[in-house]
Amino acid sequence: MRRDLPDLTRWFLATGVRIGEAIAVDWENIDLDNELVNIDHKIMRAKGAGIQRVPRTKSTAGHRTLPLPLFAVRILKRRKLASPNGGPLFPDSDGGWRDPSNTSRDLREARGSGEFSWVTSHVFRKTCATILAESELSAREIADQLGHAKVSMTQDNYLGRRLTSRRTAEALQVAVGRDLHR
Repeated sequence: MRRDLPDLTRWFLATGVRIGEAIAVDWENIDLDNELVNIDHKIMRAKGAGIQRVPRTKSTAGHRTLPLPLFAVRILKRRKLASPNGGPLFPDSDGGWRDPSNTSRDLREARGSGEFSWVTSHVFRKTCATILAESELSAREIADQLGHAKVSMTQDNYLGRRLTSRRTAEALQVAVGRDLHR
């Protein structure tokens, strides 16, 4: 709680953003009335320059506006009351930009080295993708949510192979099986 991880991890699940993108969101990126967030920056540590908030440059797909689920909107409304003057959505203890390395370390310390040692910020991103896939969103829709320019990146790295799907049997029944019962 002291390191503000519960809301941050919920934010990862609500948006599927990368750690550097999550901690780069400021209140100017939030449209509470329309329940949207604009993802257009990332936080990075530059050698000799320290923490910097820079525009997303990896691909144009990285610049995106995401609709927010109700649980994220509730988080935002609560947080807005605590920081009415703007600034970072997830500030460091001094109110500035969080260091992505320190935030990763905080997550590691919170999860411990035992049973949950596999949990990283990226696990929440993959979980978001899995939830969207299981809700039968298209790979393109999921790629857009994650900020991938190529759907193949999403499919190859974020979407698990579903070994069984009742839909395949249903499709085959409709196409072939209907005439076999006469």
